Amino acid sequence: MAQGRSLELFFVDGNPSGMQTAEVFNWTGHVLYFPRTQIVQALARPAARHTGVYVLLGADEAGPRAYVGEGEDIAARIRNHDVAKDFWTHAALITTQANNLHKAHVKYLESRLIEDARRIGRMPLDNANTPARPGLSEAARANMEEFLETLFIVLPALRIDMFEERARPVAEEAAGNACAPVSSWEGAEFHLFAPRVGIEATAKLVEGDFVVNEGSLARGEWVGVESGYTGLYNELVEAGVLRRQGAVMTFAQAYAFASPSAAASVIQGRSASGTLEWKTPEGKTYKEWEAAMLSALPQEDS
Repeated sequence: MAQGRSLELFFVDGNPSGMQTAEVFNWTGHVLYFPRTQIVQALARPAARHTGVYVLLGADEAGPRAYVGEGEDIAARIRNHDVAKDFWTHAALITTQANNLHKAHVKYLESRLIEDARRIGRMPLDNANTPARPGLSEAARANMEEFLETLFIVLPALRIDMFEERARPVAEEAAGNACAPVSSWEGAEFHLFAPRVGIEATAKLVEGDFVVNEGSLARGEWVGVESGYTGLYNELVEAGVLRRQGAVMTFAQAYAFASPSAAASVIQGRSASGTLEWKTPEGKTYKEWEAAMLSALPQEDS
């Protein structure tokens, strides 16, 4: 597949002025992301008739759910799903601007997306099985893997994080820790204690993520009001990252959160201010530690 120069992202929200574009060099792709309420406007766009893959996102009575598919005319596939599948509320259609993906390309992409979604386990799939990868030449496989590499950068910008690797193998953590002293940003350690409910957790900064260590304990259920972190808590339970251990949950593997507050909220089972609840071994809050680190940076001459 020919390589291009830019990526277009279209966000359909019912307001033409709300459509945006962004560029990623050395790759040409087209991602059309829309709510189900805007299906007519979205499928009227020329790119919706291209060959590509798509992701349907939503929830049913069991919780969040997704479906990955492919088609030579994605609009026709989405029209079928509008009748046959009730759970989805948003869709992302992934094609190329020049419509130069063919059937074997998209079947490969579909297979790889389903493989990764199931391996990562952040979102249960409505797909009945994982399709086999089609036979492609070595060059075509390399092109598709490059396509996916860029796509996995783009999708989190749309808050589609089901393909984002968040679990941290112990070996990867150890390698990261060996590169920087604990006194720096990288590798800094924190703990969170709530003895009244039997919670004790430790975490560290690894490559910009706030990584809660394997074996850390979290509250056994969500007790706070519904918030953006309620879904994350339930997602981690369903994915097996949080596993029942008596009255509490334990982290079955290290997990990388986007922020200290996201980690603290999951651990506490309620919305929590991570910058105040996480503390260094010396007893400083994350907020105090961060302020001290910032004050130690070289100051520019005014």
